[in-house]
Amino acid sequence: MITHKNISLFFIFLLLLLLLLNLYFAINFWWFVVVVSVWFLFNLVGSSLISSNYHVKAFCNNPLETEKKIAITFDDGPSVFTLEVLALLKKYDIKATFFCIGKNVEAHPEIIQQIVDEGHLVGNHSYNHSPFFDFYNAKKISEEIQKTDAVLEKHTSKKINFFRPPYGVTTPSIRRALKITKHKVIGWNIRSLDGGTKNQNLIFNRLIKRVCPGGIVLLHDTASHSVLVLEQFLQFLQQNNYKVISIEELLNLKAYEN
Repeated sequence: MITHKNISLFFIFLLLLLLLLNLYFAINFWWFVVVVSVWFLFNLVGSSLISSNYHVKAFCNNPLETEKKIAITFDDGPSVFTLEVLALLKKYDIKATFFCIGKNVEAHPEIIQQIVDEGHLVGNHSYNHSPFFDFYNAKKISEEIQKTDAVLEKHTSKKINFFRPPYGVTTPSIRRALKITKHKVIGWNIRSLDGGTKNQNLIFNRLIKRVCPGGIVLLHDTASHSVLVLEQFLQFLQQNNYKVISIEELLNLKAYEN
């Protein structure tokens, strides 16, 4: 299994082997550079792909699901656009999971309460969603996660179990923090890229090309173009007999603990 621990042990062994050989033969310095560079590349790719399980186990879909069932998730809210998302979900009788940023929960307590009251699930998406989150040490990461849990639990009255790391990046520090907080990491396998482009046709076509049984969709509830694509997508699912179910049902995991 390709994990951070296994890859690190392998490359440490290679470096030690080169050092040993260097005692008897003149090993070109560039061999060491190549080994370290490949090691760095493995870490970069593994950390960037949440589905790789390189640092932590992430639940990105249910590969055993054969029926047309998927789950829909939203990141980075709550925001004023979350209200439009909620209206659409209510119109199509769909329950989703919202991975919320702690500071946004504090800014919009009435919206997070509406999310919970309407039967949707909420998960932890860090407190600040800082671009430097991946460089935090385990102590600071666990503090951010726990701070966000605290503001969410005012509305759920239950302990939050789901965490989605900012940008979907994982690191050794995140792994160590999660050993403290005990959260389950929820990823995705159907990414809309609506956080990086406003081209609605591109977003919509990307979604429908990737829809498959057991999939987890990643959208954002922070912009008008995402809301417009969401309605198109919900219509597509309806027309193609897809059923949207909760993350709990899809993965057989609990979003909360009493």
